[in-house]
Amino acid sequence: MALPKSVLIREVGPRDGLQNESAWLDTNEKRTWIDLLAAAHLPYIEVTSFVHPKWVPALKDAKQLAQSLNKIEDITYAALIPNEKGLAHFFEANLDVGAMFISSSETHNKRNMNHSIQETLSVIKQMTADLKAERRSTRVYISTVFGCPYEKQVPMDQVLRLTESLLSYGIDEIALGDTIGEAHPLQVERQLDILLERFPADKIALHFHDTKGMGLANIYTALKAGITTFDSSSGGLGGCPYAPGSSGNVATEDVVHMLQKLGIETKVDLPTLIKAAEWIETKIDRTLPSHCLRAFHSHTTS
Repeated sequence: MALPKSVLIREVGPRDGLQNESAWLDTNEKRTWIDLLAAAHLPYIEVTSFVHPKWVPALKDAKQLAQSLNKIEDITYAALIPNEKGLAHFFEANLDVGAMFISSSETHNKRNMNHSIQETLSVIKQMTADLKAERRSTRVYISTVFGCPYEKQVPMDQVLRLTESLLSYGIDEIALGDTIGEAHPLQVERQLDILLERFPADKIALHFHDTKGMGLANIYTALKAGITTFDSSSGGLGGCPYAPGSSGNVATEDVVHMLQKLGIETKVDLPTLIKAAEWIETKIDRTLPSHCLRAFHSHTTS
């Protein structure tokens, strides 16, 4: 069994983690959390989303936050961009990676974007050209790849067509999303077998939610298939406001812990990462699902 020597972790907690939270963190608190994540040597942090505050109130200070980051040279700072107005804010903040999103399910795409898949593709194509003109890296999330709350299973042909279109625009990385946490290892293995026959593994990232506790098992399956980039969220925060039943992302510290045990390099400092998860847990005032965080609490209180 061949496992990769190293893996890239994409930390999405400050965006994907907070977007579904009712607890409000002010701009200084968000920046403090991002600084704590940076101190753990995470190579990539998605800091916010430039969506309209009406749709995601928890990120209504996106512009102020993005323009006030304490940037560290070796860390890549990304943000989610829904449209051209969001793109303008992205450029004003001088961030590194513009992340866009589309769903493989027509129903979910209309709920999430208020547009058809085809309309969304047109927007992404134009924004990609704008980002490339400014020499910025690009990423697209494809949601509901492993299951949709409205359409159940999305045909694999649809995922392949979307991936092909997006890569033809010059997108640097496609993140395939298990939006409602329905994926299981056999499904991941089968779908990656099909995808990786047509597309290079270094263009594909995986974004697993841990709704039914399958996140780490799915990542292990993807590692064996040759995937080396994974999204995760500090503490296991996360969820999609437009996907009923979607719970948190797989916890970053749980992913890093597993990779360390497998002898796979991440360059991430696990104890510092756990401290960042502990900090955000106190701020949102609820118990987070991270196993490493629970084990840390158990150890320090025993």
